[in-house]
Amino acid sequence: MKIKLASLAAIALLVGADQLIKYFVDLYLKPLGSVVVIPKILQFSYYENDGAMMGMMSGKTTVMTVFAALCLILVCYILYTGKLGYGIDFWSVVFVTAGGVGNLIDRVFRGYVIDYIEVLFVDFYIFNFADCLVTCAAAVIIISQIYQFKRDSKKNKEEANASDD
Repeated sequence: MKIKLASLAAIALLVGADQLIKYFVDLYLKPLGSVVVIPKILQFSYYENDGAMMGMMSGKTTVMTVFAALCLILVCYILYTGKLGYGIDFWSVVFVTAGGVGNLIDRVFRGYVIDYIEVLFVDFYIFNFADCLVTCAAAVIIISQIYQFKRDSKKNKEEANASDD
């Protein structure tokens, strides 16, 4: 029960941070358009994304909203039914959920997601804090699963060798 409350608190805190950042981006960055933070490396640029990541499905806000809501329902089910053990994967799913909720709030109440982080040293898309939560947590889940697979494979191989003796 404490884990569920902690995860709810973490989701609320992260979503709150995301929405607060977007509030200030909308208030102060939108009129300016862009502000260079580190020349040739990073700038903040106001962008209204009405699609998915990397500009996919532009103009499909309703489809994206429904899809995101369904995904979040599934993730919440997984989190709160205990089907996912407590640990790094659990907390990564909490971060994915928070990022998803942050962007879903934008889609529902604004009709678009506010993006503002622009990396200049590579040709890349503009993104936001919620996107960072989702992307980093997904990467951690993938790495964790690869590690788990390798560990289980090694253990199975050792057990097979031991039974051959």
